[in-house]
Amino acid sequence: MTQGKAAARKAAKPQDQGWAWMVLLAAVLLQGLTLGFPSCIGVFFTDLQHDFQASNSETSWFPSIMVAVLHGGGPLCSILVKRFGCRFAVMLGGLLSGVGMVSSSFCQSISQLYLTAGLITGLGSCFSFQAGVTVLGYYFVRWRTLANAMASTGVSLGFTLWPLLSQYLLDEMGWRNTFLIFGGILLNCCVCGAIMRPVQLTPESPLESPPKPAEEPGRRAEGAQLSNGIHPHPELHQQTRRTACFQVLQKYLAFDIFCQNKGYQIYTIGVTWMMMGFALPHVYLVPYAIQNGVEERKAALLISVIGLINIFIRPFTGLLSGHRVFTGRRIYLFSLAALLCGLSNFICVISAEFRVLIIYCVILSIAMSGIGALTFQVLMDVVEMDRFSSALGLFTILESITLLIGPPLTGLLVDITSDFHYVFYNSSFFLLSAALFMGLSFCALEKKNKLKEASKVPLDNHSRYQYNEMPIESQSETQSPPVVMYITSI
Repeated sequence: MTQGKAAARKAAKPQDQGWAWMVLLAAVLLQGLTLGFPSCIGVFFTDLQHDFQASNSETSWFPSIMVAVLHGGGPLCSILVKRFGCRFAVMLGGLLSGVGMVSSSFCQSISQLYLTAGLITGLGSCFSFQAGVTVLGYYFVRWRTLANAMASTGVSLGFTLWPLLSQYLLDEMGWRNTFLIFGGILLNCCVCGAIMRPVQLTPESPLESPPKPAEEPGRRAEGAQLSNGIHPHPELHQQTRRTACFQVLQKYLAFDIFCQNKGYQIYTIGVTWMMMGFALPHVYLVPYAIQNGVEERKAALLISVIGLINIFIRPFTGLLSGHRVFTGRRIYLFSLAALLCGLSNFICVISAEFRVLIIYCVILSIAMSGIGALTFQVLMDVVEMDRFSSALGLFTILESITLLIGPPLTGLLVDITSDFHYVFYNSSFFLLSAALFMGLSFCALEKKNKLKEASKVPLDNHSRYQYNEMPIESQSETQSPPVVMYITSI
């Protein structure tokens, strides 16, 4: 009897073994198909402008909507995963992505692309990516950190391969047929989702079924009243609904943390401002190079160079930032990476020769690796882990807003001035100002806290106002992963 229970328990716990590694492979492919996909849009920028007779600002709305929805759809994906599970969300996302790109191949105006490739494909990519990352938390316990690090290499692979494939297909069959093929490729997200079968767990397992939403107690009480023939007063019913809505917002959009936690407040504002300029080189680098006489194939290669270097530099950056020397100081590494990213843009202003642009891409990719590896680690440092999921929800929604409006506003400036140099001036301005704001603000906050400690002034809920390292390594290996975590990658 005891052996039978042990065998059943072992069969019910697939974590860190067997099929879990197939799920990890599927997650790598998913990240390449979803997060890596927007990197190729710049290849089609000039052709779309020509065919639709659109301005730089009008054309840039298309990738901006896609990236914004991809980053900001986390709360919606969270609800979907809670209701139907990770496998369904990944497969639905793959279907939406494929349908969106197939529909894009038949578009007759740039505004139609906003809906098909921008909204539908972006939302599908969001569902597939975020649900794919969430399921890793169920399949991996002991090796969860390693699994997430390995899965993130898919982003770099996507950055490397998508632009090369895009340029080849564009030269051979035009952008419409290329989008049609992309629709078929993105349908492979459904295959990845099929691999991510639900984890069957024993009752004793820490990875229980997701907890019920916070508003359910109110609903259960209301349902009990109705079942007993008691009809609640309309005002009480309305108050219950308002309380339920507030609890949902509190769970997914942590405004209370934003108001009370100074470190989270500074970091969220800084990253949101930084995103106004962060995505500009990805959208405009290829058309800028083509306008200055670089061959189209070589121009597409520039984005691939950024992705290729990311494959090697990002893991190294992650390991370096995990050293105890940088404990409590990762925000300064992040600010330094943003500073380097902003300064690198001036290389493009100096010269647009292909060799100079290659040097720019190398420096930019190193800086981007630091930003990508540290973005969510710094957020974990400034927010308690039990509120991380909700803090990340607000964080991603705010950054998606600036990701949406940044490229079109810069495109409008380029249309007015007919000078692509303003792309890199704008990018540098936002990156440099955000880096200085975050670095100096955290330095001032740290000094303020030290002075308060030295003067022994009692503080209410002191930990909320102090930038502390959250020791995630000390957590038990059997700790349950978050049911849903809004994850994006930069």
